[in-house]
Amino acid sequence: MILPIYAYGHEVLKKEGAVIDADYPEFKELLDNMWETMYAAKGVGLAAQQIGLAIKLFIVDTVQIEKEDKDHVGIKRAFINATILEETGEEWSYEEGCLSIPDIHADVMRKPVITVRYMEEDFVEKTETFDGLNARVIQHEYDHTMGKLFIEKINPLKRRLLGRRLENIRKGKIESDYRMRFGRIK
Repeated sequence: MILPIYAYGHEVLKKEGAVIDADYPEFKELLDNMWETMYAAKGVGLAAQQIGLAIKLFIVDTVQIEKEDKDHVGIKRAFINATILEETGEEWSYEEGCLSIPDIHADVMRKPVITVRYMEEDFVEKTETFDGLNARVIQHEYDHTMGKLFIEKINPLKRRLLGRRLENIRKGKIESDYRMRFGRIK
């Protein structure tokens, strides 16, 4: 089932996720819905916060990027209870966007190599190192599980310049190709 994506300004996007275990209710169905939602919105990653759940779960599919970048080898997997153990290398800038913040893109600085401990879909723990675009997408989605958004990592002047557009998203004054859910306006 395709779920609505929670928009910038919704309080759930600022919540750190709770650790989950194999007894999480209807976990398989949740993962299936997340994949379907991400693909319908044309994303390469989706965190549980973006569908209204403050848990430590995100999915990534960068295999899609292989079509555009022949040097890139993508990954497709779920990350449960992920922890970034190490980030190394010289930070590099890359333009990021977010399904919760439609039509806004900005350069974000991130380290190119990360080591992550996480659980796979069967709740078996794994530690793995990723680099390049795979690392970047994982870092972006991991930030969601920590209650952080990519716009918090951009140049303060650029963020100020985006203020009106961000406020319009918060108020639901945007058009999107996918269903969205907005927070209460205070």
